[in-house]
Amino acid sequence: MKLRAIGLFVIVGLLFVLAGCSSKAESKDGSKQDTVRIGIQQSLSPLWIAKEKGWFEEAYKKIGVKVKWIEFQSGPPQFEGIAANKLDFTEVGNTPVIGGQAADVPFKEIAVTADGYLGNGILVNKDSNIKTIKDLKGKKIAVAKGSSAFGFLYQVLKLANIDPSDVDIIQLQPDEATPAFENGSVDAWSIWEPFISIETIQNNAKILVNGKDINISSPSFAVARQGIIDDNPEYVDTFLKVFSRAAEWRAKNQDEAVEFYAKARNLKPEVVRSVLNNTNSFAKPITDDFVEGQQKVADLLTELKAIEKPIDTSKVTENQFVEKLQKGE
Repeated sequence: MKLRAIGLFVIVGLLFVLAGCSSKAESKDGSKQDTVRIGIQQSLSPLWIAKEKGWFEEAYKKIGVKVKWIEFQSGPPQFEGIAANKLDFTEVGNTPVIGGQAADVPFKEIAVTADGYLGNGILVNKDSNIKTIKDLKGKKIAVAKGSSAFGFLYQVLKLANIDPSDVDIIQLQPDEATPAFENGSVDAWSIWEPFISIETIQNNAKILVNGKDINISSPSFAVARQGIIDDNPEYVDTFLKVFSRAAEWRAKNQDEAVEFYAKARNLKPEVVRSVLNNTNSFAKPITDDFVEGQQKVADLLTELKAIEKPIDTSKVTENQFVEKLQKGE
């Protein structure tokens, strides 16, 4: 089976919504951009802490800049926003970064923000007869196309020597996959946190495999649009400082963080605590190990024709800003 290439420019409705963002946010000829657009997903990212506490607004106000938030279901649509010059910063998983690079979206990874060993997994329902990875053969598996769970799924299949043509991959965003998984329309679901903890705690779903089980890391990255790096690099410094502040607060105040996320995201406290135990968060330089891990995933997706051309994952790393952060500059 030939997989369809990750389409980064096909969600017309999303681009229509993004087009409604202030045109003043676009920088031309190196002019100062008066609004930064930050993407945010449903994961329990430090971005939610900073958003709810107004830390980005506070920091950017000092340099005369406003903040606009745009919420997304998964990573790939955010690269459409970057490509359309309607999104400046976000945090995404490893596979969307690869899809964005393969589609020549102008961006850079400006920090690694999680190691991702427990952030992705394949779920099966509590009464499922799927007991091992090899049992996935012939089954229906839900996954969001181009997401970190997408790359994770294909790595798992390769590890088990299962040809993708021997499974039925149903491409669903989380809001579509949740009912399909819970009512048994699909046999398994390759997904990320907090959905893993929601399903295992609230519905007794089982984790068939996660990254720790098979030593596969699915890291997350903070990314920035190339234009804002070139025209307003001080905005990148500000973004990372605030992100790092929120990540440190989350790590040092777990009880408060549980209460915060439970209220902000309408989740049960036990679900939030599970997610926080399964996911770390920080802002660190992108080391050679992370680049090599990304390259392995990119090479696999190229082999499967899930991306249209080979890429060199080192070409989208930009550590200068996070290194400045670490030095306290």
